[in-house]
Order: sequence, then C-alpha cells, then structure tokens
Amino acid sequence: MNQTGLVLEGGGMRGVYTAGVLRYLMENETYLPYVIGVSAGACNGSSYVARQMDRNKIVNIDYIKHPEYISFKRFLSRGELFGMDFIFDKLPNDLEPFDFQAFRDAEEKFIVGTTDCVTGESVYYDKQQHDKNILTILRASSSIPMMAPIINYEGRYLLDGAISDPIPILKSEKDGNSKNVVVLTRNKGYLKKQQSFSWYIKRKYSQYEGLLRAMMHRHNLYNETVRYLEEQEAKGNIFIIRPEEKLDVGRIERNPAKLNKLFQRGYHETMQQFPALKEFLS
Repeated sequence: MNQTGLVLEGGGMRGVYTAGVLRYLMENETYLPYVIGVSAGACNGSSYVARQMDRNKIVNIDYIKHPEYISFKRFLSRGELFGMDFIFDKLPNDLEPFDFQAFRDAEEKFIVGTTDCVTGESVYYDKQQHDKNILTILRASSSIPMMAPIINYEGRYLLDGAISDPIPILKSEKDGNSKNVVVLTRNKGYLKKQQSFSWYIKRKYSQYEGLLRAMMHRHNLYNETVRYLEEQEAKGNIFIIRPEEKLDVGRIERNPAKLNKLFQRGYHETMQQFPALKEFLS
C-alpha cells in the first residue's frame, strides 16, 4: 500500500455514508498511507487518521439535533446555516475532543483541499506543515458559499474545497499514488447539473471572479472527474466505494434515523466489498 491513496468526496450530511465506510476500514485495521479529502470528506478523514473510530458517527449523527448545529434562524440573520464555531471549535475542543496528538503522530499523509476565492483554484494543505491549524483548514474546506463566511488563512480567502476539486483524484495521482481507493457520496449514474446563479450570488461574490467562474463550471468538472474515475476503475487503477442506490439524504439532512441508516449503508456496503478491496490493495 506504499503508493495507494484514499480520496474522499464531500457532500455535507451525505458524508455520513463515508463515515460508515471509514468505520469499517478502521475496525479492520485498514489504513492507507495517503488520505485526501474536501469538505465533509476531509472532516471524516481527519478522525480516520486520528484513529477515533466512533467520532464521525457521534459528531454527525448524535449532535445533529443540537440547536447550534444547523439553524435556519441563524441563516436568515447571519447567513450561516451550519454552526461553524460549534462544529469546528466547541465540538472538537470540548464536547467531543479531537485527538490532536494522535493526529500529529499518525504516519499517514493527510491533505485537505480548499478553494481560493480570488483565483478560483484549489489550494491544498498538508497536515505535516499545518497540523496546528487543522481545524481552521477543515472549516475553510467545509465553508459552503451562501451558507458560511469566507475564511482568511495565511493571506488567502478560502471556501469549500469541493467547488474547485470535488473529488481530488488528480492531486492524489500527482503526489505519486498509482492506485487509489475513492469514496463517493453519490450513486453510479448521478450527473451534477449546472448551478443556477441568482443576482444575489453574483452580487455577494462580485469581487471574487475566480470563485464565480469555478462555481459556474463546477458541474462539468464533477461529471468529467467521475467519468475519469470509472475509466481508471475499468483499468484496475482505482477502487470505487459509493452508494449502491440513490440517497434520500440531502446536504443539510437533520433526521437522525435517516443519517444512521446511511451510516449503516456505508458500513455494510464496504463490508460486502472488502474481499475485493483487500485484493486490490495487495
């Protein structure tokens, strides 16, 4: 597994599927040496690297009804749907502590993708150089336009990593991984449609032409990336784990029962594919 990457798609609360996948891999001591993710994928990946087997399920399901997690009232008043301070400060530092030491000590390379609002291009952060600021970077990668404020980090203005690189397979390959395991949060056959751009979006981000350009072409990039993944899968270079059926869970799902069911789907579908995965990794 020396040159094998683990690539994790985002998707908001659909990322609970990925949490189930990673839970099964962790139970079976399957840790790939290189992990890269964006948005929810990066958040799930951080707990995987830190060896915190239950953390993804707890923070994404057990706390979902907490009034600070998702608030439409806060969205109307402050333009922030997800409680970013709660998710990236109170939860990891107080309520459900993130094991920073285990994360730092882990041998796995861990990369988080973000989007530079000025250029519209991807900016990647490696835990080796940015471990002390990992929560800020994860927050930036998870900051969805219109739902969260822009994050200023090291002179860059950053938002959701999935805008510019929704499934960062090419970055993993560029970093030397000839084989990759890719976890998707959409079923086979899904095609992303072009986002509709209201006058408000264009006005709100008028100073960030790069961001608007990336958002405009995001659907093409996503669909092209999925086609590439399936081509490489056919060649034996990529192993894809993704929902077998269309999900009934959206990006901002708040129903714990639905989320738990999705978590279990990720877990059990990975269990079913595990013999083939072991063969791929051998």
